[in-house]
Amino acid sequence: MPVKPSIDTISILKSALSSSSGTKYKRLARAIETSILSGSIVAGAKLFPHRILADQLGVTVGTISRAYAELERLGLVEARVGDGTFVCRRGQENKRDDGFRNFVEQAPELYDMSRNMHIPGSEVSLLEESLKNLSFDRQKLHDLMLYMPDAGLPRFRQAGAKWLSSNAFEAQAEQVLCVNGGQHGLVCALMALLRSGDTIVTEQLTYPGLISASRLLGVRLLGIAMDEEGLIPESLDELCQQYRIAALYCTPTLQNPTTSILSLPRREAIASICRQHNVLIIEDEAHALLVEDRPPPLSHFAPERSILIGGLSKAVSAGLRAGYIHAPASLVSQIASAIRSSCWMATPLTIELATQWIENGTATKLLQRQIIEIKRRKELVAESLKGLTYRTHSYCPHFWIEVPEPWRASDIEQDLKLKNVLITTAEAFAVGRAAVPQFVRVSISNATQDDQLLQAGFKTLASTLLQDDPLGGIPLRCLPRN
Repeated sequence: MPVKPSIDTISILKSALSSSSGTKYKRLARAIETSILSGSIVAGAKLFPHRILADQLGVTVGTISRAYAELERLGLVEARVGDGTFVCRRGQENKRDDGFRNFVEQAPELYDMSRNMHIPGSEVSLLEESLKNLSFDRQKLHDLMLYMPDAGLPRFRQAGAKWLSSNAFEAQAEQVLCVNGGQHGLVCALMALLRSGDTIVTEQLTYPGLISASRLLGVRLLGIAMDEEGLIPESLDELCQQYRIAALYCTPTLQNPTTSILSLPRREAIASICRQHNVLIIEDEAHALLVEDRPPPLSHFAPERSILIGGLSKAVSAGLRAGYIHAPASLVSQIASAIRSSCWMATPLTIELATQWIENGTATKLLQRQIIEIKRRKELVAESLKGLTYRTHSYCPHFWIEVPEPWRASDIEQDLKLKNVLITTAEAFAVGRAAVPQFVRVSISNATQDDQLLQAGFKTLASTLLQDDPLGGIPLRCLPRN
């Protein structure tokens, strides 16, 4: 903050303390809010450290802390651990509280690399054919227009068991429940097995859908320390000793956003810790299906306490909204009750289509095509990422890229948006108020089939991160298209 504005700010705050009414911290918060909204304190400015401002104004450090906390609650400032308190840039307010959306209403010229989506392929023609064939079976159509059991028809559950099974893990049909996609499955599991006020532990960076669902249900989240392999068992054990933990939520394979995969010894250790502390395990296999010869899920190591959630959204079709939960037999009725409470049953027509595709091999073929397309696209952009530090996996549809110093991820995100490119910062995945790593997640699974646009997007990203812009800052919409 320049000297003159600093002097003016101190003068304004002293005046607010002496002339306005209300508690001291609220008087200070209102005065700072007015200065921010008027532009006297500019976006991105660093506020005075707590102790320095307290000394200048003759108040306690606690008063300053409460004033800054009020401003943070209003979305006007953000506290960065070890760095200070900063005025939010426009569009960055309350980023963690805003939630994460798979459908974003943006201008069509924006090239979206912020979301992991199913890459469109031949599923439309296959759907057309399946619906045509289904139209000739009037009895089946009649049955699909009726209510079905909470967990799904036996044939549907058998197909779900086939889809969730892997080399070392064989799902049981009687333990499978049909749901309207993985997110619906997660919400139903939380509704059935936890209560408001319960605590879930999860990776420090985790699936945003869990964060949103936990807020909705009043469930508390605690972050587990992570390394390059994923969550650290020792950190999990420590939290279980310090707090009353109801459940662990994690993504053991292709963790979102870090792309990590837990080793077999670590999976065994996590299962053992959860058994020791009587902790329920909820594991998400959203992207695991993309990994050939993937490791067995935690359900393999602790079947008596593990809830496995999977679906077809990432591999086959996002719009089909077909998903499955595999749960211990003792918990199936509780989860079925949650499904009934939320929507009575998974939509029969979409589950029928998913069942047909799993039974006749169509789903597996679409999965293989998705894997091939992910690899192809990643090869197209690999050259653009030279010089950057990042993590990924050959089957993963995104890159986890470190933002070089001195740049901050939020600044890079805003800069790219001005160039019509959307990415996601670590902030969207963060649990709690701990320091957030300066990383961005960038996906290759945009719905467009335009390779030139994909490559241009990654070139714009790389040049922005390296601050050597070969595109001269030209908005991406101005680039020629195929």
